[in-house]
Amino acid sequence: MPVPDRASARRWYVLAAVVIVLDQISKQVVLASIQYGETIYFAPFWNWVLTFNRGAAFSFLASEDGWQRWFFTVLALGVSGWIVFMLRQHAAQKLLSLALALIMGGALGNVIDRIRFGAVIDFVQWHAAGFYWPAFNVADSAITVGAVLMVWDQFFGAGARASGNASR
Repeated sequence: MPVPDRASARRWYVLAAVVIVLDQISKQVVLASIQYGETIYFAPFWNWVLTFNRGAAFSFLASEDGWQRWFFTVLALGVSGWIVFMLRQHAAQKLLSLALALIMGGALGNVIDRIRFGAVIDFVQWHAAGFYWPAFNVADSAITVGAVLMVWDQFFGAGARASGNASR
């Protein structure tokens, strides 16, 4: 098992903090610029909207009576705590650490919304041929990119090499 390296992990914590700041700034701009339910057509495939998502990705559990707010808050905080530990253990693995930092920054950005507003502020809406993708935000984008990078790392990066070495 790798030796914990708090100093090397610090840069990944800073990246997570940058994601949180960018997410919160973008949401403040949206709150100041768009009314709830308003749609601003930005491009033929892209709208700016203001929605409040009480659920998870794709509004999963959004119609529940409120318990999901605290469930997803506790879940995100728990995952973020695990990521802090993982970043200390694997700070030298750049792709994995990048993925983890993006996921943690996005998760905590959305936690701030859940605590402040009881829901996550979403504002980017993509659409094509009459199909509308659910609205999302900077934090959601960071989580998605982080998840894709984590899977990539497991199949093609250090995670794949570690798995290959373990099976020999």
